[in-house]
Amino acid sequence: MWTSGRMSNAKNLLGLGVSLYFLGLMDLTTTVLSGSVRSLTEGQEDNLSDKLHQRMKRSWVWNQFFVLEEYTGTDPLYVGKLHSDMDRGDGSIKYILSGEGAGIVFTIDDTTGDIHAIQRLDREERSQYTLRAQALDRRTGRPMEPESEFIIKIQDINDNEPKFLDGPYVASVPEMSPVGTSVIQVTATDADDPTYGNSARVVYSILQGQPYFSVDSRTGLIRTALMNMDREAKEYYEVIIQAKDMGGQLGGLAGTTTVNITLSDVNDNPPRFPQKHYQMSVLESAPVSSTVGRVVAKDLDEGINAEMKYSLVDGDGLDVFDINTDPNYQVGIITVRKPLSFESKKSYTLKVEGANPHLEMRFLNLGPFRDTTTVHISVEDVDEPPVFEPSFYFVEVPEDVEIGTTIQIISARDPDVTNNSIRYSIDRSSDPGRFFYVDITSGALMTARPLDREDVSWHNITVLAVEMNNPSQVGSVSVTVKVLDVNDNAPEFARFYEAFVCENAKAGQLIQTVSAIDRDDPQEGQHFYYSLAPEAANNPNFTLRDNQDNTAWILTRRSGFRQHEQNTFYLPILISDNGRPVLSSTGTLTVHVCSCDDDGMVMSCNAEAYALPVSLSRGALIAILACIFVLLVLVLLILSMRRQRKQPYIIDEEENIHENIVRYDDEGGGEEDTEAFDIAAMWNPREAQLVLKNRQDMLPEIESLSRYVPQACIMDNNVHNYVLAKLYEADMDLWAPPFDSLQTYMFEGNGSVAESLSSLQSVTTDSDQSYDYLTDWGPRFKKLAEMYGATDSSGALW
Repeated sequence: MWTSGRMSNAKNLLGLGVSLYFLGLMDLTTTVLSGSVRSLTEGQEDNLSDKLHQRMKRSWVWNQFFVLEEYTGTDPLYVGKLHSDMDRGDGSIKYILSGEGAGIVFTIDDTTGDIHAIQRLDREERSQYTLRAQALDRRTGRPMEPESEFIIKIQDINDNEPKFLDGPYVASVPEMSPVGTSVIQVTATDADDPTYGNSARVVYSILQGQPYFSVDSRTGLIRTALMNMDREAKEYYEVIIQAKDMGGQLGGLAGTTTVNITLSDVNDNPPRFPQKHYQMSVLESAPVSSTVGRVVAKDLDEGINAEMKYSLVDGDGLDVFDINTDPNYQVGIITVRKPLSFESKKSYTLKVEGANPHLEMRFLNLGPFRDTTTVHISVEDVDEPPVFEPSFYFVEVPEDVEIGTTIQIISARDPDVTNNSIRYSIDRSSDPGRFFYVDITSGALMTARPLDREDVSWHNITVLAVEMNNPSQVGSVSVTVKVLDVNDNAPEFARFYEAFVCENAKAGQLIQTVSAIDRDDPQEGQHFYYSLAPEAANNPNFTLRDNQDNTAWILTRRSGFRQHEQNTFYLPILISDNGRPVLSSTGTLTVHVCSCDDDGMVMSCNAEAYALPVSLSRGALIAILACIFVLLVLVLLILSMRRQRKQPYIIDEEENIHENIVRYDDEGGGEEDTEAFDIAAMWNPREAQLVLKNRQDMLPEIESLSRYVPQACIMDNNVHNYVLAKLYEADMDLWAPPFDSLQTYMFEGNGSVAESLSSLQSVTTDSDQSYDYLTDWGPRFKKLAEMYGATDSSGALW
C-alpha cells in the first residue's frame, strides 16, 4: 500500500468522505491531508460500512499535493513524501518520479520518497504539474508497485498587481455636459487566482483628475463630476486611475493607468467681428465677380460649430456687390456684382452679417449667434476707354449714294471726369475694301467708294475711338451697313437662246420660250415686260407674246420658210423691268431654218454650210486676239520708254508752283534774301505770280484742290466730300504717276490745342517773341520747348 507523507488527519479524512457520500455529491471519497490528498476509490456495488471498516490493500492511496508559489528560501521546498507498504526501511525500494517537471522542477529521494521543489514556482505561469510515481526493487529493478499518476497544485499568493491591459486610454466628452455624464470605462486585470482569497478582487479609485471627473470603484466607469466645463477654457485633461487588489485593503498591490480626456466642442460661443468698420477700395474697371476684400467673424468654437454664413443685410450697394463664404477659412469674400463707375458713384456702404448656420437649442440663451459690421467701399477712378452711345449702329444706305455722303454720325465720349477729346478711325481689317471713311473729329461716317448691293450687300465695320491724351485707351463699336437696292441693273436673257423653225412650220407655231433675270431685288418683286425691239416691231416672220409671268413666247407669223432663201433670222427682243426708273435691254434670239419631217423633227439645218464659217470664225478670232495682245505689249513698251525720257525743265505758266516739290540747282540767299521767292504766293495761291522758270522734274499725283475749290468754300464740310472723290479718282487711275507732291489746301485744322504753328504770317522776330508757353503744351511739344524755351544758367528750362 502507498501512503502519503502525512497521516495525522486520517480520522478527519474518513469523516469527510462519509459526509460527502451521503450528500450524493460524489462517488469518490477524498481525504484531505496536510500537504496531500488521498483518494479512496471503492467498488460501486459495496455498501458503505465495508468502505469504512474493511481495510483494503491498495497500490496508491493519494493523488494530489499542494505547494505555495514564490518560495524564496535557500533550501529546496519540501512538497511531500511517497511511501510504499512494501518499503521496510532497508533501502531495498527505489522511488522513481517522472512526468511534467520531473528532475527539473521536482526531485524525489529515491530511498525515502521525499519530494522537493528545486525551482521557484509561479502559479501564474503554471498552476499544476502532472507526474507519475513508481517503486522498483533496487537490486532487480522489478516494479514493486504499479505506476500511478498524481498532481502537484501550486497554491496562489498575492504576488501580482492589477494591470490595465488597454491603457493608456483616450476619450472625449462634450463640453458643458451635465454632472454624471459617462466618459469611458477602464478595466484592470489581476493575474492572481480569483477563487482564492481577495488576491484578485480589484477596487478602482482616482488619483488625478478631481474635481472634474470621478470613477466607479467597482466597475471602473469614469464620469464627469463638474458642471459647465468649457473647452475654450481648458480642453485637455489627464486623469490617473488606480486599481488595487485585496479589495483595496492595506497591503494590496495596485496598478495605475492614464486616461487622456478631451472636451469636444459644442456651439456655445456666438461669432463676433473683431472690428466694426472695414475700409476697402476697388478700381472702377474691376470686372464682375472680382474680389473687393474680405471680412471675418471670429468664433471660439471649432469645426461645424464655427462655420459661418455671411450676407449683406443693408446698405446702398446691395445690387452692386455680393458676398460669398469661403468654406475653408470661414471668411466672407466681397465681390463685384455689377460694373462700377467712378463718375456715377464714388463710394458705397454695406452692412455685413455673419451667423452660425448650425445652432444647438440648449445654448440659444447664450446668443444671439450672429454679428454685424459695416464696410465702406471707395471706387477709384481709372482712365477708361471711350464709350459709344449707342453701343451698336445699324445703317441703311442706298447703293447709289454719292461718294462722301455722310450716312451716320458715330458718337463716343470719354467716361472719365477729364472728358478728353476723342479721335475716330476705322479698323481697316473690318473694311478691307475701304468703302467707308470716318471724320477724325466729328465721327461722321461717310462713303469713300461707290457701293454696289449686287457685289456686297452688307458691310460690318468697326469704328475706333481713341483718347487724344492717352492713345492706349481705345474704344470700339460695330456698325452694320445694309446696302439698299436701287434699280441700276437692266434685265437680260437668262441664257443664250437659239431657236429652230421648220420649213413646213405653220403660222402661230411656238418656236421658243424666253425668260430673263435681273440682278436687282425690288421689294415688290421682279416683273419683266417683253416686246420686239422698235426696229423689229413689224417683223413679218415672227411675233412675240408676253405671258405676264416673266416669260414670253416666240411664234411664227407666217409659213413657208425656205432654207435656200434665208437660213438664219436674228430677232431683237426688248426686255423691261418694273423698277424706278424703268431699265431695259435688248437681247437677240437666233432662229435657224431647218428641214423637218412630218412630225416636226429636225432633219437638217444645213450643218455642212455652218461648219466652215464657224471654224473660220474661231480661227479668225484667235488671230485677232493674238494681234491685239501684240499691239498691247507694244503700246506698254512705248509708254514705258516715254516715261523715261526727260521732261522739259520749263513748266507751263498756268501750272501752280505750290503743288510741287521744287528742286533748284543754285543755293538760296537765306532768310535775308527777300527777292528770291515771293512768300505771298504761299499765303494765297490765287495771288501767285509765276516770275521764275522752275524745273518740272516731278509732276503732282493729284491736281491741286485750290484751283477747283472756291476760296469761300474751303472751310465748308463739303471739302471732305471733294477730297474723298479725288482720292477715289486717283486710286482708280492706273496710269497716274507715283510721284510725291505737295498739295496746298489753305485749310487750318481746328482740333489742335496749340492752334497754328505756322510762322508764315508772323510779323515778329525770334528776339521779340517768347516761347515759354511751349512748356505748358505737354509731352508732345517737349522737343520744341527744349529748342525755343528760355533756360537758366544751369541749362534747365524755366
